[in-house]
Amino acid sequence: MTAKICVLILAALAICPSARAAQITAPAHAPAKTYRNPLLPEREIADPFVLRVAGKYYLYPTSDTRGIEVFVSDDLVHWERKARAFRDPRGGDWAPEVFCNQRGDGKFYLYYTDNMSRRDRRSLEKQIGVAVAANPLGPFTDKGVLATHAIDADLFQDDDGSLYLSYVDLTGGFKIVVQPMADPLTKKGEPKVVIHPTEEWETRSGHVTEGPFMLKHKGTYYLMFSGSGADSPNYAIGYATSKSPTGPFEKYAGNPIVHRGGNVIGPGHHCVVEGPDGKLWLVYHQKWEEKQSFHRFLAIDPLWFDEQGVLHAKVSRGTDEPAP
Repeated sequence: MTAKICVLILAALAICPSARAAQITAPAHAPAKTYRNPLLPEREIADPFVLRVAGKYYLYPTSDTRGIEVFVSDDLVHWERKARAFRDPRGGDWAPEVFCNQRGDGKFYLYYTDNMSRRDRRSLEKQIGVAVAANPLGPFTDKGVLATHAIDADLFQDDDGSLYLSYVDLTGGFKIVVQPMADPLTKKGEPKVVIHPTEEWETRSGHVTEGPFMLKHKGTYYLMFSGSGADSPNYAIGYATSKSPTGPFEKYAGNPIVHRGGNVIGPGHHCVVEGPDGKLWLVYHQKWEEKQSFHRFLAIDPLWFDEQGVLHAKVSRGTDEPAP
C-alpha cells in the first residue's frame, strides 16, 4: 500500500530516523494488551495529529490554546507530556500538524491555526501559519502566514515528492481547498476548492466541512474530512476520492464512516497513523457530552481498507479493545 499517513517512513535517513518498526511477537504467556477510550481523560484534547519518528509517536493536539503542546508515546496508548513546542504571538492556537521534510532539509514544519489579531483572544478571525524546528519537540520558530480566514492545515507529500496543502477556507462559508506547494514554506499557483458542505450529515448542525487529511491507496487519493458542527454530537468523518490530489473529488456514498452511536458522541477531526502492529489507526477526538460544547477527549480506533478500496473504521468508548 502506498498511502500518505501521519507516520513518516524514513528508513536509512539519519536526519529523520526510521519510523517503521518491526512487529514483535509477544510470548505466548503474555497478557493481551488493550486500550480504552478516553485516553488522557484528565486533559482537554481535540484535533489530534500524530507523527511517528524513530519508533516513537509525537502527539500535537488542540489543548489549552496557549501554544502547541507535545505528548510522546511508544504505543499510541500511554502518553506523556514532554514540551510546549510553540507559542505564537497572537494566541488561539488550533489544529496543529507537523511534517518532517525527509526529502529536503530534514527539518520539522509545524502548520497551525491561530488568531489573525492579538486584539481579540476569542476571535474567530483565523489564519494558518507555519513554523520550523530541528526536532519534533521543538522549539518551533515562526516563518509566517500561509492563508488568512482559514483553519485546519494538512500537508500531503505524493510519491514523486510533490507537496499539497489542504485547508479550510472560511471566506463565504466552510470549504476545503488544496494548495500546491513549491516547498514546505512556499505556495505554488492558486488553491482549488475541492469539498464544500452538500450532504445532510455535513449540514445537520451547521454547514461545515473541515479537518482535511489526505491518504493515498493503490493510486487513489482519499481526502478525509469532518462534517457538521464540531461542538455538536453530530460531528462525524467521511471521505472523498480522486485520481489527482487536486481533484475533482467524489464523496463516498456511504459517508459518514465515523459517527455518533451508542455512547460515542461527536467523533471527528482526526489523523491516520501506522501503529506498532503495522496496521492503520484513526487518532481523533470524541465529545464528553450530548450538549453543545467543545468538551472533548483523545481517542484511537482501527481503520482499514477493504478489497474494493472502501475505508472502514470501528469506534469505541469505555470498552477494552485490542491495543495496536
